[in-house]
Amino acid sequence: MEAPWYLEIVSYTVDCLLSFLTEFGQDWAANDTRVSIFKILLGWLLISLVSIHFAWKVYGTTVNDMYYRQGTGGQNGGTPETAPNFNGWESSAGDGSKPRRE
Repeated sequence: MEAPWYLEIVSYTVDCLLSFLTEFGQDWAANDTRVSIFKILLGWLLISLVSIHFAWKVYGTTVNDMYYRQGTGGQNGGTPETAPNFNGWESSAGDGSKPRRE
């Protein structure tokens, strides 16, 4: 009986991952250039994420208040106080609009 196709895919994926991790571990032990670049990029990513986190903690409410109107009307729910005027967008069947070309 053959193994189901999804077991073959999982087995292949795990095999590729283990071979990659083994090679990466050997490069890490040898302090290869790729590992040095990886360490620099990983450090940059972590510093960026931590900086974004602290900036959002400090300025998050200010930014949030700038983009969302306070009150009952508008984009956050509720009905605006005046109805928008979109008469230019509306068209009726009797309009002299351009015929469709095919």
